Amino acid sequence: MIKLITLMILMLAQTAPTAAVKIDNFSFAPRELTVAVGTTVTWTNHDDIPHTVVSTEGSIFKSKVLDTDEKFSYTFSRAGTFPYFCSIHPKMTGKVVVH
Repeated sequence: MIKLITLMILMLAQTAPTAAVKIDNFSFAPRELTVAVGTTVTWTNHDDIPHTVVSTEGSIFKSKVLDTDEKFSYTFSRAGTFPYFCSIHPKMTGKVVVH
């Protein structure tokens, strides 16, 4: 029974949806991303300067300061619209729409 449960967990982990957001030139790309519930989104800083990824509504997600080529991931477990910004450069904004 334990082997079956372990196998099921491994299968689910392998099939979990993923999506990527690129941070470059003081922008998030894509600026708006639509994903399914359960998707893990990974932001990667390709800029030469540090950035953050912080949800604007509540404390849903908040990255540490990301240096060049560092990543931050968050798994969206419920539907909704999740706007975010860079706390170092507040004019940098993006949005994840989860269905």
